[in-house]
Amino acid sequence: MSGHAAPVPMTAHPSGPLFGTADVPGDKSISHRALILGAMAVGETRISGLLEGQDVLDTAKAMRAFGAGVERVGDGDWRVHGVGVGGFAEPDHVIDCGNSGTGVRLIMGAMATSPISVTFTGDASLNKRPMARVTDPLSLFGCQSVGRAGGRLPMTIVGAEQPVPVRYTVPVPSAQVKSAVLLAGLNAPGQTVVIEAEATRDHTERMLAGFGAEIGLEETDEGRVITVTGQPELKPQAITVPRDPSSAAFPVCAALIVPGSDVLVPGIGLNPTRAGLFETLREMGADLTYEAIREEGGEPVADLRARYSPDMRGIEVPPARAASMIDEYPILSVVAANAHGQTNMRGVKELRVKESDRIEAMASGLRANGVTVEDGPDWWTVTGMGAGGVPGGGLTHSHLDHRIAMAFLCLGLAAQAPVRVDDAGPIVTSFPVFEPLMVGLGAKMERTGR
Repeated sequence: MSGHAAPVPMTAHPSGPLFGTADVPGDKSISHRALILGAMAVGETRISGLLEGQDVLDTAKAMRAFGAGVERVGDGDWRVHGVGVGGFAEPDHVIDCGNSGTGVRLIMGAMATSPISVTFTGDASLNKRPMARVTDPLSLFGCQSVGRAGGRLPMTIVGAEQPVPVRYTVPVPSAQVKSAVLLAGLNAPGQTVVIEAEATRDHTERMLAGFGAEIGLEETDEGRVITVTGQPELKPQAITVPRDPSSAAFPVCAALIVPGSDVLVPGIGLNPTRAGLFETLREMGADLTYEAIREEGGEPVADLRARYSPDMRGIEVPPARAASMIDEYPILSVVAANAHGQTNMRGVKELRVKESDRIEAMASGLRANGVTVEDGPDWWTVTGMGAGGVPGGGLTHSHLDHRIAMAFLCLGLAAQAPVRVDDAGPIVTSFPVFEPLMVGLGAKMERTGR
């Protein structure tokens, strides 16, 4: 996806009630990790429920380029024949990670302690995103990186020939940075230690344990201390990928703001490091319930039922919750626009360096549709207009960001006038069935001419 296709303009119209079951795709974060750790294991890992969005497909192609056997055997069913820790071959070509910041950063970590050189690139959006937050700690292992000004892609990583273990304190909450360091530590002798002051999504730690890595977790005055012992032989696994809570956020939030809606979203992963949005929505007064709570593949899972909630009120979202819902702030701000009073979102400067500057993208798009928004370097405040109060009628810009595009299409379903999105094409990176799924629930959205 380094060359983004022609724009796909879409328009969302005020809709009647949304009803039915929304079968959202597999979790993107877990899908990336399953492919990468499967490639680092010895033997065949079987994955079911893999997200087949472009981001994950790009990671699958990268693992093939490193010498792993990666085969699709059915809808969401994949087999990975791993080459073992330290077994990556040097690719014959540039690794194109498309739009995926998670993919490129985790793959950099996985190869950084192998004696190979790899050049990475991505699409126009990914090539603007900073990589130094990952390459700086990876350099401590002994690898080198050369990229564009500002530590941006395209970039070549020269893996360490004699890697050393590291002890690294993550300066800002980032599951990508933490995971990259842990993956690099797999091929370094001794123990690699990562310290995070604020807990971030822990899929990497859970999955490493499942593959047989020796991993320790301790809560200390410094924060969460995660230790991985290097040079294990990872054992192949059978992995069932839970459904993605970040994707579930869109049909759930649309149901909360579209009058008369009642939507069930089954099998959603409710890892506590990912469930901050749902906790926030319930604090706002959302009619959101968990049904059939269970555990699958080491991850907590439940069915979510969301019903129209006209009496939601704005709240102060705790900054400490940001890490557990960082990808959900765009759609939360859409819900906030349909609530009563102000919703304050603070401590979210990470949103400035996602696929787009998500604070700016959401603030400008909401203003274009009649919503009052104030914003600063690491915060923004949405003044809610109450149920059905958003005027709509504006043209919004996705900035090559899938979550921005989906958020504004959901806004249009509950606004007084249609909301246009200039390019919904990037949605395929994470939620390829978003459009038919939403239309199947009753949403009025369509592809439109420019």
